[in-house]
Amino acid sequence: MNTLDKNSITGISALLVHAAKIDEIYTDSEKNLVKDFIRSYVKDENINEIFKNAEELEKNSNQLLSFTNIIKQNSMEIKKDILEHLWKVLISDKTVDQYESNLMRRICGLIYVPDKVSAEIKLKLLNNK
Repeated sequence: MNTLDKNSITGISALLVHAAKIDEIYTDSEKNLVKDFIRSYVKDENINEIFKNAEELEKNSNQLLSFTNIIKQNSMEIKKDILEHLWKVLISDKTVDQYESNLMRRICGLIYVPDKVSAEIKLKLLNNK
């Protein structure tokens, strides 16, 4: 698997935070899922510091989809992993509303991943619950 640098991890984490907040309910469970994403890419860094930076970035950014450029430059394997983390956040509250579905479709389009791949990841996660 490719690795992501700290700035990329922070930017992608901000996108995960945005996904978590899109239904206007931002839970500890969702925060922990974002931290799980960070933990999966960094070993020795301060995970809470990266998380706080990501929340700050999300709060101050009205151009969150610019973070998809970071994702777009990576391998399909990393793209799928990021989509899996996004879906984990979105389905953690047991419902996926139209805004969440729309966000995932837009992200998939911007990072050049077919909706079918995204749907398969979502289905896999739902079946493992």
